[in-house]
Amino acid sequence: MTTAPAPGIDVAELADTQRRTLNVLRLAVVPGQAAVAGTVAVVSLLAKDMLGSDRLAGLGSAAFTLGAATVSIPLAAFMRRRGRRPGLVLALLGGSAGAAVAATGGQLRWFWLFVIGMFLFGSGQAATLQARYVAADLAVEHDRARAIGAIVWIGTLGAVFGPVFTPFEKDVGGWLGLDEFIGPYLFAGVLFLVGAIVYSVLLRPDPLELVGGVDPNAERARPIIQVRRSYSVIRASPGAMLGIVAMAGSQAAMVGVMTMTPPHMEDHDHGDLSALVIAVHIVGMFGLAPLVGRFVDRVGAVRAIQYGAVVLGAGTVAAVAAGYVPAMIFIGLFLLGLGWNIGLIGGTTLLTASVPQHARVEAQGTGDLTLSLCGAVAAFGSGFIKQGWGYHILADAATVLAGLMLVYAWMTQSRMTRDGVTAAA
Repeated sequence: MTTAPAPGIDVAELADTQRRTLNVLRLAVVPGQAAVAGTVAVVSLLAKDMLGSDRLAGLGSAAFTLGAATVSIPLAAFMRRRGRRPGLVLALLGGSAGAAVAATGGQLRWFWLFVIGMFLFGSGQAATLQARYVAADLAVEHDRARAIGAIVWIGTLGAVFGPVFTPFEKDVGGWLGLDEFIGPYLFAGVLFLVGAIVYSVLLRPDPLELVGGVDPNAERARPIIQVRRSYSVIRASPGAMLGIVAMAGSQAAMVGVMTMTPPHMEDHDHGDLSALVIAVHIVGMFGLAPLVGRFVDRVGAVRAIQYGAVVLGAGTVAAVAAGYVPAMIFIGLFLLGLGWNIGLIGGTTLLTASVPQHARVEAQGTGDLTLSLCGAVAAFGSGFIKQGWGYHILADAATVLAGLMLVYAWMTQSRMTRDGVTAAA
Protein backbone atom coordinates (compact mmCIF):
# COMPACT_ATOMS: atom_id res chain seq x y z
CA MET A 1 0.00 0.00 0.00
CA THR A 2 1.55 3.31 -1.10
CA THR A 3 0.94 6.85 0.02
CA ALA A 4 -1.28 8.70 -2.46
CA PRO A 5 -1.10 12.51 -2.61
CA ALA A 6 -4.21 14.62 -2.82
CA PRO A 7 -5.29 15.54 -6.36
CA GLY A 8 -3.18 18.32 -7.87
CA ILE A 9 -0.04 17.61 -5.82
CA ASP A 10 3.06 16.93 -7.91
CA VAL A 11 5.14 13.90 -6.88
CA ALA A 12 8.37 15.94 -6.83
CA GLU A 13 6.67 18.58 -4.69
CA LEU A 14 5.48 15.86 -2.35
CA ALA A 15 9.04 14.55 -1.93
CA ASP A 16 10.31 18.06 -1.19
CA THR A 17 7.55 18.56 1.36
CA GLN A 18 8.46 15.24 3.00
CA ARG A 19 12.04 16.43 3.44
CA ARG A 20 10.84 19.68 5.04
CA THR A 21 8.41 17.77 7.25
CA LEU A 22 11.14 15.47 8.52
CA ASN A 23 13.32 18.49 9.36
CA VAL A 24 10.48 20.09 11.35
CA LEU A 25 9.88 16.83 13.18
CA ARG A 26 13.56 16.66 14.06
CA LEU A 27 13.45 20.14 15.57
CA ALA A 28 10.37 19.39 17.66
CA VAL A 29 11.10 15.82 18.73
CA VAL A 30 14.42 16.67 20.42
CA PRO A 31 12.94 18.92 23.16
CA GLY A 32 9.95 16.59 23.52
CA GLN A 33 12.15 13.55 24.10
CA ALA A 34 14.38 15.54 26.46
CA ALA A 35 11.31 16.44 28.53
CA VAL A 36 10.19 12.81 28.78
CA ALA A 37 13.64 11.32 29.39
CA GLY A 38 14.61 13.87 32.02
CA THR A 39 11.61 12.95 34.15
CA VAL A 40 11.96 9.18 33.54
CA ALA A 41 15.30 9.34 35.35
CA VAL A 42 13.68 10.68 38.55
CA VAL A 43 9.97 9.75 38.53
CA SER A 44 10.32 6.47 40.45
CA LEU A 45 12.86 8.01 42.82
CA LEU A 46 10.56 10.95 43.60
CA ALA A 47 7.60 8.61 44.14
CA LYS A 48 9.67 6.38 46.42
CA ASP A 49 10.90 9.41 48.36
CA MET A 50 7.32 10.63 48.84
CA LEU A 51 5.94 7.22 49.84
CA GLY A 52 8.94 5.68 51.58
CA SER A 53 8.45 2.36 49.74
CA ASP A 54 9.04 0.67 46.38
CA ARG A 55 5.57 -0.84 46.34
CA LEU A 56 3.83 2.10 44.68
CA ALA A 57 6.95 3.74 43.25
CA GLY A 58 5.86 2.74 39.74
CA LEU A 59 2.56 4.59 40.06
CA GLY A 60 4.00 7.84 38.71
CA SER A 61 5.25 6.12 35.54
CA ALA A 62 1.97 4.22 35.29
CA ALA A 63 -0.04 7.46 35.45
CA PHE A 64 2.22 8.97 32.81
CA THR A 65 1.77 6.08 30.37
CA LEU A 66 -1.94 5.81 31.17
CA GLY A 67 -2.28 9.50 30.31
CA ALA A 68 -0.60 8.88 26.96
CA ALA A 69 -2.99 5.97 26.36
CA THR A 70 -6.08 8.00 27.27
CA VAL A 71 -5.09 10.85 24.96
CA SER A 72 -4.18 8.69 21.96
CA ILE A 73 -7.72 7.99 20.70
CA PRO A 74 -9.14 11.55 21.07
CA LEU A 75 -5.89 12.88 19.59
CA ALA A 76 -6.19 10.61 16.55
CA ALA A 77 -9.83 11.65 16.03
CA PHE A 78 -8.90 15.33 16.39
CA MET A 79 -6.11 14.95 13.82
CA ARG A 80 -8.50 13.19 11.44
CA ARG A 81 -10.73 16.30 11.52
CA ARG A 82 -8.15 19.08 11.91
CA GLY A 83 -4.76 17.74 10.81
CA ARG A 84 -1.47 16.78 12.41
CA ARG A 85 -0.27 20.29 13.35
CA PRO A 86 -3.09 21.42 15.66
CA GLY A 87 -3.24 17.99 17.29
CA LEU A 88 0.47 17.93 18.09
CA VAL A 89 0.40 21.49 19.44
CA LEU A 90 -2.58 20.82 21.69
CA ALA A 91 -1.08 17.60 23.08
CA LEU A 92 2.25 19.25 23.87
CA LEU A 93 0.54 22.12 25.65
CA GLY A 94 -1.32 19.57 27.77
CA GLY A 95 1.99 17.88 28.59
CA SER A 96 3.51 21.20 29.65
CA ALA A 97 0.59 21.87 31.98
CA GLY A 98 0.96 18.37 33.41
CA ALA A 99 4.64 18.98 34.18
CA ALA A 100 3.68 22.06 36.21
CA VAL A 101 1.01 20.15 38.13
CA ALA A 102 3.38 17.23 38.85
CA ALA A 103 6.06 19.64 40.07
CA THR A 104 3.55 21.29 42.39
CA GLY A 105 2.37 17.95 43.77
CA GLY A 106 5.93 16.75 44.32
CA GLN A 107 6.99 19.94 46.08
CA LEU A 108 3.93 19.98 48.35
CA ARG A 109 4.24 16.22 48.98
CA TRP A 110 0.71 15.70 47.72
CA PHE A 111 1.10 12.37 46.00
CA TRP A 112 -2.41 12.44 44.54
CA LEU A 113 -1.67 15.77 42.81
CA PHE A 114 1.65 14.41 41.56
CA VAL A 115 -0.17 11.43 39.99
CA ILE A 116 -2.71 13.74 38.33
CA GLY A 117 0.14 15.83 36.95
CA MET A 118 1.89 12.75 35.56
CA PHE A 119 -1.37 11.67 33.92
CA LEU A 120 -1.59 15.04 32.16
CA PHE A 121 2.11 14.87 31.38
CA GLY A 122 1.37 11.77 29.30
CA SER A 123 -0.27 14.03 26.73
CA GLY A 124 3.19 15.25 25.77
CA GLN A 125 4.37 11.66 25.37
CA ALA A 126 1.38 10.96 23.11
CA ALA A 127 2.49 13.82 20.85
CA THR A 128 6.07 12.52 20.81
CA LEU A 129 4.85 9.05 19.83
CA GLN A 130 2.64 10.47 17.06
CA ALA A 131 5.64 12.12 15.40
CA ARG A 132 6.68 8.77 13.88
CA TYR A 133 3.30 8.49 12.15
CA VAL A 134 3.67 12.01 10.78
CA ALA A 135 6.99 10.91 9.27
CA ALA A 136 5.17 8.07 7.50
CA ASP A 137 2.32 10.20 6.09
CA LEU A 138 4.20 11.32 2.98
CA ALA A 139 6.67 8.44 2.70
CA VAL A 140 6.53 5.95 -0.16
CA GLU A 141 6.25 2.33 0.92
CA HIS A 142 9.88 1.30 0.41
CA ASP A 143 11.09 4.29 2.46
CA ARG A 144 8.49 4.20 5.23
CA ALA A 145 10.54 2.38 7.89
CA ARG A 146 13.56 4.56 7.06
CA ALA A 147 11.51 7.74 7.59
CA ILE A 148 10.15 6.42 10.89
CA GLY A 149 13.65 5.40 11.96
CA ALA A 150 15.02 8.86 11.13
CA ILE A 151 12.57 10.51 13.53
CA VAL A 152 13.03 7.89 16.24
CA TRP A 153 16.79 8.38 15.94
CA ILE A 154 16.80 12.17 16.27
CA GLY A 155 15.05 11.70 19.58
CA THR A 156 18.38 10.31 20.78
CA LEU A 157 19.70 13.83 21.29
CA GLY A 158 16.89 14.82 23.61
CA ALA A 159 16.51 11.39 25.15
CA VAL A 160 20.18 11.22 26.12
CA PHE A 161 20.60 14.85 27.10
CA GLY A 162 17.51 14.64 29.33
CA PRO A 163 19.03 12.23 31.89
CA VAL A 164 22.54 13.65 31.45
CA PHE A 165 21.33 17.12 32.39
CA THR A 166 19.18 15.78 35.22
CA PRO A 167 21.84 16.57 37.88
CA PHE A 168 22.00 20.18 36.63
CA GLU A 169 18.21 20.44 36.62
CA LYS A 170 18.11 19.09 40.16
CA ASP A 171 20.66 21.74 41.17
CA VAL A 172 18.53 24.47 39.60
CA GLY A 173 15.57 23.25 41.62
CA GLY A 174 17.73 23.44 44.72
CA TRP A 175 18.81 26.99 43.89
CA LEU A 176 15.12 27.91 43.69
CA GLY A 177 14.53 26.37 47.12
CA LEU A 178 12.68 23.35 45.73
CA ASP A 179 13.05 19.62 46.29
CA GLU A 180 15.96 18.23 44.25
CA PHE A 181 13.66 16.06 42.11
CA ILE A 182 11.40 18.96 41.06
CA GLY A 183 13.84 20.72 38.75
CA PRO A 184 13.50 18.19 35.86
CA TYR A 185 9.73 18.78 35.78
CA LEU A 186 10.19 22.54 35.43
CA PHE A 187 12.53 22.01 32.50
CA ALA A 188 10.15 19.46 30.97
CA GLY A 189 7.31 21.99 30.93
CA VAL A 190 9.46 24.51 29.08
CA LEU A 191 10.73 21.91 26.59
CA PHE A 192 7.20 20.81 25.70
CA LEU A 193 6.34 24.46 25.04
CA VAL A 194 9.31 24.75 22.69
CA GLY A 195 8.11 21.73 20.72
CA ALA A 196 4.59 23.16 20.48
CA ILE A 197 5.94 26.42 19.07
CA VAL A 198 8.03 24.61 16.45
CA TYR A 199 5.04 22.63 15.22
CA SER A 200 2.74 25.64 15.24
CA VAL A 201 5.08 27.82 13.19
CA LEU A 202 6.87 25.39 10.88
CA LEU A 203 4.70 22.33 10.19
CA ARG A 204 3.13 23.86 7.09
CA PRO A 205 1.60 22.48 4.92
CA ASP A 206 0.06 19.84 7.11
CA PRO A 207 1.26 16.43 5.81
CA LEU A 208 -2.01 14.68 6.58
CA GLU A 209 -3.89 17.23 4.47
CA LEU A 210 -1.56 16.62 1.52
CA VAL A 211 -2.36 12.90 1.44
CA GLY A 212 -6.09 13.54 1.74
CA GLY A 213 -6.27 12.18 5.27
CA VAL A 214 -8.13 15.13 6.84
CA ASP A 215 -11.92 15.07 6.91
CA PRO A 216 -13.55 18.01 8.76
CA ASN A 217 -16.79 16.04 8.87
CA ALA A 218 -15.22 12.94 10.39
CA GLU A 219 -16.83 11.56 13.49
CA ARG A 220 -15.77 13.10 16.78
CA ALA A 221 -13.95 10.91 19.25
CA ARG A 222 -16.12 8.28 20.87
CA PRO A 223 -13.34 6.16 22.32
CA ILE A 224 -15.15 2.88 22.88
CA ILE A 225 -16.81 2.87 19.46
CA GLN A 226 -13.66 4.06 17.71
CA VAL A 227 -11.46 1.46 19.38
CA ARG A 228 -13.94 -1.32 18.59
CA ARG A 229 -14.11 -0.22 14.94
CA SER A 230 -10.33 0.10 14.64
CA TYR A 231 -9.70 -3.28 16.22
CA SER A 232 -12.11 -4.88 13.75
CA VAL A 233 -9.99 -3.48 10.92
CA ILE A 234 -6.76 -4.54 12.62
CA ARG A 235 -7.99 -8.06 13.41
CA ALA A 236 -8.76 -8.57 9.73
CA SER A 237 -5.05 -8.27 8.95
CA PRO A 238 -2.46 -10.66 10.45
CA GLY A 239 0.22 -8.06 9.78
CA ALA A 240 -1.63 -5.30 11.61
CA MET A 241 -2.19 -7.58 14.62
CA LEU A 242 1.48 -8.48 14.75
CA GLY A 243 2.36 -4.79 14.49
CA ILE A 244 0.31 -3.98 17.58
CA VAL A 245 1.66 -7.00 19.49
CA ALA A 246 5.24 -5.99 18.67
CA MET A 247 4.76 -2.39 19.79
CA ALA A 248 2.80 -3.20 22.94
CA GLY A 249 4.91 -6.19 24.01
CA SER A 250 8.17 -4.32 23.51
CA GLN A 251 6.82 -1.37 25.46
CA ALA A 252 5.63 -3.50 28.39
CA ALA A 253 8.91 -5.41 28.70
CA MET A 254 11.02 -2.27 28.40
CA VAL A 255 8.98 -0.05 30.74
CA GLY A 256 8.64 -2.68 33.47
CA VAL A 257 12.39 -3.29 33.73
CA MET A 258 13.45 0.32 33.13
CA THR A 259 11.11 1.77 35.77
CA MET A 260 12.58 -0.30 38.59
CA THR A 261 16.22 -0.09 37.50
CA PRO A 262 17.00 3.21 39.35
CA PRO A 263 15.50 1.95 42.67
CA HIS A 264 17.28 -1.39 42.14
CA MET A 265 20.60 0.41 41.71
CA GLU A 266 19.88 2.61 44.72
CA ASP A 267 19.30 -0.53 46.78
CA HIS A 268 22.87 -1.57 45.92
CA ASP A 269 24.37 1.88 46.66
CA HIS A 270 24.74 2.73 42.97
CA GLY A 271 21.98 5.34 42.83
CA ASP A 272 24.42 7.99 41.61
CA LEU A 273 24.96 5.93 38.42
CA SER A 274 21.28 5.43 37.65
CA ALA A 275 21.01 8.52 35.43
CA LEU A 276 24.00 7.30 33.40
CA VAL A 277 22.47 3.83 33.03
CA ILE A 278 19.21 5.40 31.83
CA ALA A 279 21.21 7.49 29.35
CA VAL A 280 22.89 4.33 27.98
CA HIS A 281 19.48 2.65 27.84
CA ILE A 282 18.05 5.55 25.85
CA VAL A 283 20.98 5.40 23.42
CA GLY A 284 19.87 1.82 22.79
CA MET A 285 16.28 2.98 22.36
CA PHE A 286 17.05 5.69 19.80
CA GLY A 287 20.71 5.80 18.77
CA LEU A 288 20.63 3.10 16.08
CA ALA A 289 17.17 3.93 14.73
CA PRO A 290 18.36 4.94 11.20
CA LEU A 291 20.13 1.60 10.85
CA VAL A 292 17.12 -0.18 12.32
CA GLY A 293 14.86 1.56 9.78
CA ARG A 294 17.07 0.45 6.90
CA PHE A 295 17.21 -3.04 8.41
CA VAL A 296 13.41 -3.24 8.60
CA ASP A 297 13.08 -2.06 4.98
CA ARG A 298 15.68 -4.63 3.88
CA VAL A 299 14.56 -7.80 5.71
CA GLY A 300 10.88 -6.98 6.11
CA ALA A 301 8.93 -5.91 9.18
CA VAL A 302 7.89 -9.42 10.27
CA ARG A 303 11.41 -10.80 10.32
CA ALA A 304 12.72 -7.63 11.96
CA ILE A 305 10.18 -8.07 14.78
CA GLN A 306 11.54 -11.58 15.35
CA TYR A 307 15.08 -10.24 15.68
CA GLY A 308 13.80 -7.49 17.98
CA ALA A 309 12.24 -10.05 20.32
CA VAL A 310 15.56 -11.91 20.55
CA VAL A 311 17.49 -8.71 21.37
CA LEU A 312 14.86 -7.71 23.92
CA GLY A 313 15.15 -11.10 25.61
CA ALA A 314 18.94 -10.86 25.65
CA GLY A 315 18.67 -7.51 27.42
CA THR A 316 16.40 -8.85 30.14
CA VAL A 317 18.67 -11.86 30.69
CA ALA A 318 21.64 -9.51 31.04
CA ALA A 319 19.68 -7.40 33.54
CA VAL A 320 19.20 -10.53 35.68
CA ALA A 321 22.91 -11.35 35.39
CA ALA A 322 23.70 -7.82 36.58
CA GLY A 323 22.96 -8.98 40.11
CA TYR A 324 26.15 -10.97 39.90
CA VAL A 325 28.17 -8.78 37.48
CA PRO A 326 27.24 -5.14 38.13
CA ALA A 327 28.67 -3.87 34.81
CA MET A 328 26.07 -6.03 33.03
CA ILE A 329 23.34 -3.57 33.99
CA PHE A 330 24.71 -1.18 31.35
CA ILE A 331 24.77 -3.91 28.69
CA GLY A 332 21.35 -5.21 29.67
CA LEU A 333 19.66 -1.81 29.60
CA PHE A 334 21.29 -0.98 26.25
CA LEU A 335 20.03 -4.22 24.68
CA LEU A 336 16.62 -3.67 26.27
CA GLY A 337 16.43 -0.29 24.55
CA LEU A 338 17.63 -1.66 21.21
CA GLY A 339 15.10 -4.50 21.27
CA TRP A 340 12.36 -1.96 22.00
CA ASN A 341 13.59 0.15 19.07
CA ILE A 342 13.37 -2.74 16.61
CA GLY A 343 9.94 -3.77 17.91
CA LEU A 344 8.60 -0.20 17.72
CA ILE A 345 9.85 0.58 14.21
CA GLY A 346 8.98 -2.84 12.85
CA GLY A 347 5.55 -2.80 14.48
CA THR A 348 4.77 0.77 13.41
CA THR A 349 5.79 0.04 9.82
CA LEU A 350 3.76 -3.15 9.67
CA LEU A 351 0.65 -1.61 11.24
CA THR A 352 0.76 1.43 8.94
CA ALA A 353 1.20 -0.69 5.82
CA SER A 354 -1.42 -3.30 6.73
CA VAL A 355 -4.53 -1.13 7.08
CA PRO A 356 -6.34 0.89 4.38
CA GLN A 357 -5.71 4.64 4.09
CA HIS A 358 -9.17 5.65 5.30
CA ALA A 359 -8.71 3.72 8.57
CA ARG A 360 -5.02 4.43 9.09
CA VAL A 361 -5.11 7.39 11.50
CA GLU A 362 -7.64 5.71 13.78
CA ALA A 363 -5.68 2.43 13.68
CA GLN A 364 -2.52 4.30 14.61
CA GLY A 365 -4.32 5.87 17.56
CA THR A 366 -5.55 2.46 18.65
CA GLY A 367 -2.02 1.11 18.33
CA ASP A 368 -0.66 3.82 20.60
CA LEU A 369 -3.54 3.27 23.02
CA THR A 370 -2.61 -0.41 23.30
CA LEU A 371 1.09 0.37 23.57
CA SER A 372 0.57 2.94 26.31
CA LEU A 373 -1.90 0.83 28.30
CA CYS A 374 0.52 -2.11 28.31
CA GLY A 375 3.28 0.25 29.41
CA ALA A 376 1.08 1.62 32.19
CA VAL A 377 0.26 -1.87 33.50
CA ALA A 378 3.95 -2.81 33.39
CA ALA A 379 5.00 0.37 35.20
CA PHE A 380 2.33 0.00 37.87
CA GLY A 381 3.02 -3.68 38.48
CA SER A 382 6.80 -3.35 38.43
CA GLY A 383 6.97 -1.90 41.94
CA PHE A 384 4.84 -4.68 43.41
CA ILE A 385 6.90 -7.38 41.69
CA LYS A 386 10.20 -5.88 42.79
CA GLN A 387 9.00 -5.35 46.35
CA GLY A 388 7.45 -8.81 46.65
CA TRP A 389 9.78 -11.08 44.66
CA GLY A 390 12.77 -9.02 43.57
CA TYR A 391 14.13 -7.25 40.52
CA HIS A 392 15.33 -10.51 38.95
CA ILE A 393 11.78 -11.90 38.80
CA LEU A 394 10.64 -8.70 37.07
CA ALA A 395 13.36 -9.14 34.43
CA ASP A 396 12.52 -12.86 34.07
CA ALA A 397 8.88 -11.96 33.36
CA ALA A 398 10.05 -9.59 30.62
CA THR A 399 12.16 -12.40 29.14
CA VAL A 400 9.10 -14.64 28.96
CA LEU A 401 7.14 -11.85 27.25
CA ALA A 402 9.90 -11.43 24.64
CA GLY A 403 9.79 -15.19 24.00
CA LEU A 404 6.00 -15.10 23.47
CA MET A 405 6.42 -12.24 20.98
CA LEU A 406 8.94 -14.30 19.04
CA VAL A 407 6.60 -17.29 18.88
CA TYR A 408 3.67 -15.09 17.73
CA ALA A 409 5.83 -13.51 15.03
CA TRP A 410 6.79 -16.97 13.73
CA MET A 411 3.15 -18.05 13.68
CA THR A 412 2.11 -14.88 11.87
CA GLN A 413 4.86 -15.28 9.30
CA SER A 414 3.67 -18.84 8.59
CA ARG A 415 0.07 -17.66 8.24
CA MET A 416 0.99 -14.79 5.92
CA THR A 417 3.13 -17.08 3.80
CA ARG A 418 0.31 -19.62 3.58
CA ASP A 419 -2.19 -16.90 2.60
CA GLY A 420 0.18 -15.28 0.12
CA VAL A 421 0.36 -11.98 2.01
CA THR A 422 3.60 -10.17 1.14
CA ALA A 423 2.90 -6.44 1.45
CA ALA A 424 5.29 -4.79 3.92
CA ALA A 425 6.27 -8.21 5.26
